[in-house]
Amino acid sequence: MSKAPGFMAGYRMGRYLEDFKVGDAFEHRPGRTVTDHDNTAFSLLTMNRHPLHCDHAYAAQSEFGKPLVNSALTLAIVVGMTVDDISFRAIANLGWKDIKLTAPVFSGDTLYARSRVLDVRESKSRPTQGVVTTETEGYKADGTVFMRFERVSLIPKRGHGVSDERN
Repeated sequence: MSKAPGFMAGYRMGRYLEDFKVGDAFEHRPGRTVTDHDNTAFSLLTMNRHPLHCDHAYAAQSEFGKPLVNSALTLAIVVGMTVDDISFRAIANLGWKDIKLTAPVFSGDTLYARSRVLDVRESKSRPTQGVVTTETEGYKADGTVFMRFERVSLIPKRGHGVSDERN
């Protein structure tokens, strides 16, 4: 009896621990233009009822003059952009730290991201895995950086990923 192909059989995305080097830089593509619908749906789905995100009349009276995109949505979009390059093979996200929101994001803004590898080390307790620390910036099409954060990911060594063939 033949074994059914595993997830993404024959298709290799993502990186193993050995593929990361300190100083590596990634431009994450494609970009993503945020819409009013994205902002309202995400805000209400996550129980964030702040009117600055979903009430145009209220937001018009604010210092911004229009609704702000929910910062948790911008974080989710930017993290999602990094997956193919950084965490597609990850076993787990171990954490995010120093998340800085440095500029507002509005409906219609197109978002991009770039990351740099800060640290790569083998795990002390998991011999087939390691820890990769990256710094990511989210920026708008006009170059304005709106977010920065560090992320720590648990990454398998080659031959020890979920979809790797085991003999």
